Amino acid sequence: MGWFSKSTSESPAATRQDRQKCWESRDQYFQCLDTAGILTAGEEGTACSRSKSQYEKNCAKSWVGISKTMLLHRADLFADHQIDYFNKRRVLAEQQKDMLAQSQVQAQAAKHKAI
Repeated sequence: MGWFSKSTSESPAATRQDRQKCWESRDQYFQCLDTAGILTAGEEGTACSRSKSQYEKNCAKSWVGISKTMLLHRADLFADHQIDYFNKRRVLAEQQKDMLAQSQVQAQAAKHKAI
């Protein structure tokens, strides 16, 4: 096998529809977590098991084509990385909202103090 040979077992690149399906299933899973009052994905037990399995299935599938090139045929690692990224991003986004709300409260307090 040479530098530019192509493996026949390689999956096709993810399509726009694959990525859209991933994002939609991610949103459904995160909505379920929100409804259950759970911030950190994976801590819901069986509460969102159906939407979680769709999320993991669709997101892993949607990134396989990209990952084989990027991670030297380790699609499973890249898919896990993408799901992990989404899960961590969810927590960070919530923390950012809290920090923004806190700074707005402090700004209002400083404004009232100045008056």
